[in-house]
Amino acid sequence: MNSYPQTYPQTIVDDATHRPQSLTDCQNPSLYLKDNILKIKINKKKINIKIKNNKNLLAIPMSILILTISTTTEAKAVSQTDLLKLYAHSRLVSMEQFSCLDQLITKESNWRVDARNGSHYGLGQMKNAKYGRLDGFSQIDWTIRYITKRYGSMCNAWRFFKANGFH
Repeated sequence: MNSYPQTYPQTIVDDATHRPQSLTDCQNPSLYLKDNILKIKINKKKINIKIKNNKNLLAIPMSILILTISTTTEAKAVSQTDLLKLYAHSRLVSMEQFSCLDQLITKESNWRVDARNGSHYGLGQMKNAKYGRLDGFSQIDWTIRYITKRYGSMCNAWRFFKANGFH
């Protein structure tokens, strides 16, 4: 037998038959629908369904109907851009600073790691061939370090970019 305490509800055993009782008879209401516990009794070929509280009698069929008819939205895969933005946001805790960096990189490269404009490369369009060979996450680190040294913050760099068309 296990020595650790059981944290989940144990099924109640009927003393007369030594069989576990139904889980719907469990006394922990947080595990089950509080007022709408279904008890299914099978009599030969017949199935009788009884609902404890009749006030919500239409709730179950309506829920089934809504779930059957409602449209579903397909899941979309996470893109490289999403991962890069998440990484950049983790480096810049301030949403305001991230938003400025996001706008700046969107204008410069549209978050394309392989973007090239003449002798300027990558996300931040830096004039360094080594920068262009880095992965996107390293480019973000380099870009943040450069902007912080030159402008003090991402928003200062964004304001400079808006005024001058470059950074």
